[in-house]
Amino acid sequence: MPRAPLRLLVGVSLATSATLACAGEVDRPALLIESAHVMTMTSEGDLADTDVLLRDGHIVAIGRDLDPATHGVSRVERIDARGHVVLPGFVDTHSHLWTTTMRGRFGGTDGTRFFPVSTALGAVMTAGDIGIAMRLGALELIDGGITTTADFFDNVLTPAHAEAGLTALDASGIRGRLHYGGRDRSTRYPIDLDHLGRLAEARAPGSRVGLGLAWRLPRDRDDPANWAVRQREYDAARRLGLPVQVHVSGEPGPMFDALIERDYLAPGVEVVHATDATPRQLAALDAAGASLSLTPISEHRVGYGLTRLAAFSGVDRQGLGIDGNALAGSADMFATMRLAALTWTGDAREETAVQPRRLLELATVGGARALRMEDAIGSLAPGLRADVQLVRLDALHLAGHAGEDPASLLVWSARPSDVATVIVDGIVRKRDGVLVDVDLPALVREANASAAAIRSRAQAPD
Repeated sequence: MPRAPLRLLVGVSLATSATLACAGEVDRPALLIESAHVMTMTSEGDLADTDVLLRDGHIVAIGRDLDPATHGVSRVERIDARGHVVLPGFVDTHSHLWTTTMRGRFGGTDGTRFFPVSTALGAVMTAGDIGIAMRLGALELIDGGITTTADFFDNVLTPAHAEAGLTALDASGIRGRLHYGGRDRSTRYPIDLDHLGRLAEARAPGSRVGLGLAWRLPRDRDDPANWAVRQREYDAARRLGLPVQVHVSGEPGPMFDALIERDYLAPGVEVVHATDATPRQLAALDAAGASLSLTPISEHRVGYGLTRLAAFSGVDRQGLGIDGNALAGSADMFATMRLAALTWTGDAREETAVQPRRLLELATVGGARALRMEDAIGSLAPGLRADVQLVRLDALHLAGHAGEDPASLLVWSARPSDVATVIVDGIVRKRDGVLVDVDLPALVREANASAAAIRSRAQAPD
């Protein structure tokens, strides 16, 4: 039977949270970013030598020579952005942050393949390990200008593991969703729907971190009992108004067809990967109002095929994802954009096949639209949430730029280290190239100790 759209309470709460700033944020001075090259990622285009005023977690005004007093602002912190590009924070539409402390474990040999190694390590992770990995991963995202992540937490071994993940995301300062899921594609480990429901009900309206369902199609798609389990999970997400993410990879054709034939595609459902999807399948996804997350680095790394962006051009709602800092190597949206562009132009055998600004759109407003959060994030305009990054242009590898459109410079030359300042929900999380209120040496020691303990418990292969 046809399925009504998900209610998407998470997306709505983000859009309305501008009026729900917590007391701690109200006490903060407003932020005035001055004299920047502003890439709004809206129809307004780029604005040279422009100011951006932020207050109480949202954008108040954008323009030249802004006077905070005319906007009712008496206390303001000024950020000199001369020589910087200001643009929306990147939106990571799909990740697996719980795997962050597995970095370097996937060595390109039969004994170090991603899926068996991550499964073995994940099975022995404590809730404490999860908290360390997810906080580390989220902070790395922020460090690289990513202000929103849609995390696919497919290793919820116990309620404590889920709560540790949520706590880590909350503490990191990132905006995001934790998609709550079981540990593998089988139905031996069904999702704890009662716990998911309690967590969803406990999240206050306007929470910076929301919830979703990390959903998987059954391994044996011919078994009605397996489908019954997955149906209960899907129906629970609909009842709770939670968005759904689902992997379509490895054997994408039959998986995609199952989503279509069983009428699971709908607004609020995000299909991840979809490499080699057919035009018919993509047309069905788009017609249903579902969205798409493309993760070129991870797809290429595990040998699942090439992410050819031209093939997805007919899909309205699509964005880019990191797909886990460990598998991708690092939380680098610049590298993700570059690989996507290189694959596109190489496949087309035409240098002009893709414009750099299109990649920036996918990494910002496109990602927001894929998550149905475009009314809150992904672009810079008064009333939207204050998720902003400042990229400085004075590094050696950026020298030689004569002031042209910076889109090409950002896509082809910039790195996470060039992100000088990151603001999430109006709060500065990275300043002058350094994460704020983060004891980085202690975090690294903690992460390395956790990784070693996990490996020891799992007796993982060398």
